[in-house]
Amino acid sequence: MEALTRICLTGAECTGKSRLAEELAGHVGAVWVPEFAREYAERVARPLTYLDVAAIAEGQMALQERTVASRLVILDTDLISTVVYSRHHYGACPEWIVAEARKRRADLYLLLDIDVLWIADAARDSGARRGELHEEFRRALEEFGAKFVLISGTWEERRRRAIEAVRGARTASDEPAAWS
Repeated sequence: MEALTRICLTGAECTGKSRLAEELAGHVGAVWVPEFAREYAERVARPLTYLDVAAIAEGQMALQERTVASRLVILDTDLISTVVYSRHHYGACPEWIVAEARKRRADLYLLLDIDVLWIADAARDSGARRGELHEEFRRALEEFGAKFVLISGTWEERRRRAIEAVRGARTASDEPAAWS
């Protein structure tokens, strides 16, 4: 059986993760798993609280579990993002989510840089602490022992770098030792 390669786009808000994840999946013929948290926030239509963190984590896990087995899966987010946002906004994250994030860690993370224009919308914060949040994502990826590549630059540069990273991950997945 071929190894499954899961690539997750992650990082602070308004860095192009959702757009790039969907576009990347189409470009490389991968299955795309969307972000559950945004849909959840729009559905509840109120400020989120610490009590919402578990529902968001459960929803994201359910989306990922419904994914048809595929050689390559592009995740628009995963539980490491849930951990980062929970810690950022509420100062803590339920330990079971941290444990599940470790267990479900993707093979490669594309950490999107904050070097693009902030665009406000109802599901986003103010953007004032975006630099701080970016660093929290970077530290969390290190904490979880995740392999990651920083994706920055113009939209075309991001797209090109993301495609290159996916190609590299696909090549490396043929060599089991590469994903230690």
